[in-house]
Amino acid sequence: MPIEAPETEVVTSWKVACDGGEGALGHPRVWLTIPRDEGFVECGYCDKKYVIDRDHAHGDH
Repeated sequence: MPIEAPETEVVTSWKVACDGGEGALGHPRVWLTIPRDEGFVECGYCDKKYVIDRDHAHGDH
């Protein structure tokens, strides 16, 4: 059985919160900062990938 690829979300903020998105079945909420040089960050719990939309980004950078 093939393993499903982690979810990818394009965001406009350099800091994002991830809680697994499944309510009680998710994971503790963590705040992730997208490194400017890489342009993406992955959640250590669920492997969800957050990719910055540099053309529309706002926030701390």
